[in-house]
Amino acid sequence: MKLTFVALSLAGLAFVAQAQTAAPAAATASAPAPAASPAPAAEAKPAKPRTAQNNRMSECSAEFKATGKEGKERQAFMKTCLSTKAADGKKARNEKMTQCSADFKATGKEGKERKAFMSECLKG
Repeated sequence: MKLTFVALSLAGLAFVAQAQTAAPAAATASAPAPAASPAPAAEAKPAKPRTAQNNRMSECSAEFKATGKEGKERQAFMKTCLSTKAADGKKARNEKMTQCSADFKATGKEGKERKAFMSECLKG
């Protein structure tokens, strides 16, 4: 019984191996190879503009490479680095809002004009 099973298994493997070697030869003989032509530059996808997050990731990655540490430490480093950079951005934005708010109070204008004033101040 075991001998019959082994014989059938070997016959099946031989058939599969023979079919695999015959299939590529038949495919190349019947179909001509497509001409290799480089894709025109006009069809290439336009590059997406980099976001602030992309820039932070690049900066943190460059900082990590400069440390010479191993890859296992990268995740912890990137987490710390990205959260620090995000916090710095929020801190700067909060400081700017505080300054703009103080500037508006100094003008002595009413609250209806505050929105427009703050918008202009925060843009600059």
